[in-house]
This record gives sequence, C-alpha cells and structure tokens, in this order.
Amino acid sequence: MNKENRTAIFQRLQSENPTPRSELHYNTPFELLIAVILSAQATDKGVNKATAKLFPVANTPEAISLLGEEKLKNYIKTIGLFNSKARNIIQTCHRLKTKFNSQVPEGRVELESLPGVGRKTANVMLNTAFGQPTMAVDTHVFRVANRTKIAPGKTVLEVEKRLLRLVPAQFLMDAHHWLILHGRYTCIARKPRCGSCVIEDLCEYNKKAYAEEKN
Repeated sequence: MNKENRTAIFQRLQSENPTPRSELHYNTPFELLIAVILSAQATDKGVNKATAKLFPVANTPEAISLLGEEKLKNYIKTIGLFNSKARNIIQTCHRLKTKFNSQVPEGRVELESLPGVGRKTANVMLNTAFGQPTMAVDTHVFRVANRTKIAPGKTVLEVEKRLLRLVPAQFLMDAHHWLILHGRYTCIARKPRCGSCVIEDLCEYNKKAYAEEKN
C-alpha cells in the first residue's frame, strides 16, 4: 500500500470518529490497568460488567489487596481465565505497593515487570493512560493491518513495528483505537462488512483469495 492511500484511510477513520476511546470503563490509570489485564481473551462488555461491581468496592492496590484473591474471584468469575487473572492482579497490586508507591508506572520496562502485563497491555497503558504514541496490536488490529495491507506482518511484533513506521505521525496517537474499532465492527473476522466500509475503495483486501483460503 502506498503512503497516499494509507494517509487517506486514516483521514476517513478520523472523520468518522474524531476522538476514539477505549470501550473499557475506567476512571484512573489503575482501573484501566486492571480492566486491560481482565480483557485478555474476554470482551470489553464482559469486563465492564465485572468492573462495574468491583471498582465501587475496590479500585486501588490497597483495596484489592485487602479484598484478597478468593473474594476477587467472585467479582470476576464471569470472565475467562479468572483464576489466573485474580492471582496476577493480587500480585500486581502487591508489586505496585512495594515498588511503585501504589502508582501505575509510566515506563514500558516497569509496566512489563507487573504480573499479567505483557507488551500489548503495556502499549495500551502507555497510549491510553499516559498519552504516548504506542501501538497495541490485538487480534483486531492484526487482522485489519494484514487484510487491508496497511501494515502486513506475520507476527504481532512485526505488525506493531510496521504500523509505528508507516502510520502518518499525525494519526499515530489514535491509530490503534481506530483499527480496533474497525476490526470489531466492520472488518470482522468471518465475513467483513465491505459494503458498509468507509475505506473499501482504498483497501487492498483480495476477497477472492481470502474465500479460496477459507475453503
């Protein structure tokens, strides 16, 4: 894909949604951190339902630590992998208290030192909580980047690096939100809704090849 088409794609996505936001509900960096940890292999809607009950009761490292792992599980048991997530969250709260004065750190290395926090979660935090132009590549972003040919790559890290290099600088801050939302609601996995897509004429998706690949 050439630079002109790539720029035009993000111009249209921006025009459709000038101020994209995460669909996770949160009020503080710590709440966002917990929500993102919970969101692995889970829907934002499901996470929001759980945190709507959890956060009024416990929304700080101290409060969740006092709650304890077993009681925490009761709040998040509707979410996949809740046992391991509860364990990671309790351990993360302990580390935040002992190493970071109960504050969510603003550096990648420090974020990734927290249990349950990998590169994607760190990228979400750096971008959404701390305003850094990072690229969190989830399954939606990976699919859209490859299918449209905006930034194709065989691995998540390859796609991330290509997006950071190829997305025009003026769009980089919001790019991963646009791509997530586009993948979630339009460029969906099984049958992309090309007829209602604002970037259809710019996309380099080969529908015939994709259909043959699926068959």
